[in-house]
Amino acid sequence: MKISNYLSGILCIVIFLSSCKKTIAQQAKSDGSAETLEPNTSYKPAFVGQTRIKAVKTITPYKVEVLTKSLGRPWGIINLPDGRFLITEKTGFMNVISTDGKQISKIEGFPKVDSKGQGGMLDVALDPDFKLNNIIFFSFSEPFGKGNLTSVAKGKLSQDLKSISEIQVIFRAEPSYDGDKHYGSRLVFDKDGNLFVSTGERSDKQTRVYAQKTDNYLGKVLKITKDGKPAPGNPFIAKVGYKPEIYAYGIRNPQGLAIDPNGNLWDVEMGPRGGDEINLIQPGKNYGWGDVTYGIEYSGEKINGGTTQKAGTEQPVYYWDPVVSPSGITFYTGNIEEWKNNLFIGCLSGEHINRIVMKNNKVVGEERLLLDQKERFRDVLNGMDGNLYAVTDSGKLYKISKK
Repeated sequence: MKISNYLSGILCIVIFLSSCKKTIAQQAKSDGSAETLEPNTSYKPAFVGQTRIKAVKTITPYKVEVLTKSLGRPWGIINLPDGRFLITEKTGFMNVISTDGKQISKIEGFPKVDSKGQGGMLDVALDPDFKLNNIIFFSFSEPFGKGNLTSVAKGKLSQDLKSISEIQVIFRAEPSYDGDKHYGSRLVFDKDGNLFVSTGERSDKQTRVYAQKTDNYLGKVLKITKDGKPAPGNPFIAKVGYKPEIYAYGIRNPQGLAIDPNGNLWDVEMGPRGGDEINLIQPGKNYGWGDVTYGIEYSGEKINGGTTQKAGTEQPVYYWDPVVSPSGITFYTGNIEEWKNNLFIGCLSGEHINRIVMKNNKVVGEERLLLDQKERFRDVLNGMDGNLYAVTDSGKLYKISKK
């Protein structure tokens, strides 16, 4: 009898705990947001819609295909003019992939990369005059000085796309540092042929302070010419104490950078525990890191006393808590009408492709696509054929198309 009562008690406790878990989950979902997990903090957003926006769902039927599983460790993906893909490989080279994903050929001749940790061959962009000169620009973690740094180089591809030559490193995001994290490193050309470059602050507390300082290149969005010089019209080009290449600063680890159809520049950056951000990048602005954040230290400690707003710093247009680890981004202009002008984000720890619906530069909806694939999506591409593509840390190339 006593044993029976004991077992009944245990059963009641299990049922109670289970119902508690359901209640917490139901509470998290009750606001209708795409996020279903509890936040790390009790911080309040600066404005309505800055986080946990309502979930939306794609109505248009679409198809998900894996074109190849043999990419190794891809980091960036772009289209070549003929529709094939140019994909960087973290260990130090690039691949040319056929449109169906079945043919993979290696491009050799790149400089040495420091591929430990988060480093390696990172992003790639075609010269605006690529059809005439076959020149590409690429970013990589370069062994330099007593450590490494984010570098930008350019070189000329051979006509058969099997080798690269005439390589020049046009920019180095100094100071170098003996670390293996937060290189940032997306590349985007603007309509005038100048190059935006994102750089991380290298993660550690001793380098974090560089994001707020303007005498260095860590934790920044930079704007340079094709020769690596400060772009004309940069906000600090004649200001004492500022590196003239700086376009914006106070940035943590920006692995996503894109220009929207209206010509606005956006970044996504990874926060610590919480505080991943979408930012509308404007010239000369300070985006707050490491003085302001909606996240906390990995240890659980508050950052700068829990400061989430500060005069002279910009608020993120949107933030996540807990994190989704946003990486490459693109604005969609393809074949699915309801996705047009939406921001698509490859998410790492979140293991999905995030669809952000915006209106007047404000987030009005969020959808989490391909959650069932359980993949770390490193970069996404608005394909020239009107389809959406993505690469994953496991070496897959995905195609998402209208049925």
